[in-house]
Amino acid sequence: MDLITPGTGLIFWQLFGFLGLLFILIKFAWKPMLAALDERESSINNALKAAETARNEMANLKAENEKLLAEARLERDIILKKAQDASVKMIDDAKGEAVKAGALMIENAKAVIETEKKAALADVKAQVAALSLDITDKLLRKNLSDDKSQKELVDGFLKELKLN
Repeated sequence: MDLITPGTGLIFWQLFGFLGLLFILIKFAWKPMLAALDERESSINNALKAAETARNEMANLKAENEKLLAEARLERDIILKKAQDASVKMIDDAKGEAVKAGALMIENAKAVIETEKKAALADVKAQVAALSLDITDKLLRKNLSDDKSQKELVDGFLKELKLN
């Protein structure tokens, strides 16, 4: 059983060695290890805070990007609406001017037609008058070749003048 149970001297020296090693570790190694662990813990906390800050900044950037995108879409829609309204206005203006130009052309054509009509009527009247004079001249020469018929014609004109 001596082999299984250690002696008191061995326990004393092992205890003395352990306590000495523990004292040396506490004196020289424990503080730097705790400082390293504290430093590691603070760097991990700082990294977690930085990650949280980055996540918040990314969320803010994403929200800002969505806002800018919505504003851009709204502005695009406004520009498209303005362009569409401008094109409709231009088309309406062009139609209005075409109608005015057509009406002016029709009025000018009517005026030209009326002028041509009056000129044609004047020409027809002049031709009718010329033909009437020619016919009258021929009739009078034939009918008034003798003095008696001329006298009767003059008397008839005089009677008509007195009646009117």
